Amino acid sequence: MTDDASPEEAAPEDPSDFDDPDDPDVPVDFGTLSLPQRAFVAAVQNPTRGVVIVGLLAFAFSFYVAFWLVFPRVAAFLSAVGVVLLALVALVYLISDRLSR
Repeated sequence: MTDDASPEEAAPEDPSDFDDPDDPDVPVDFGTLSLPQRAFVAAVQNPTRGVVIVGLLAFAFSFYVAFWLVFPRVAAFLSAVGVVLLALVALVYLISDRLSR
């Protein structure tokens, strides 16, 4: 059997090399990024998808405004239901976060 790698090349990297956060070669753990940072990374990796998502959000917002202008009572009711559901989701998130510790 022949091994083409010299001992210098086969030596594992020193883990202390990854301790300097300012070093551009340090791998970043995606889980440590905040939500806006994750969105920025995703937009940089695929700018077309980012533009499509922004366009869809703008269309959804304009549809929501038009819905309020045409059917204000129904829109108010559905908005109240949405706020209640959002509050329930936030409550479940906070409770599960506290129980997981």
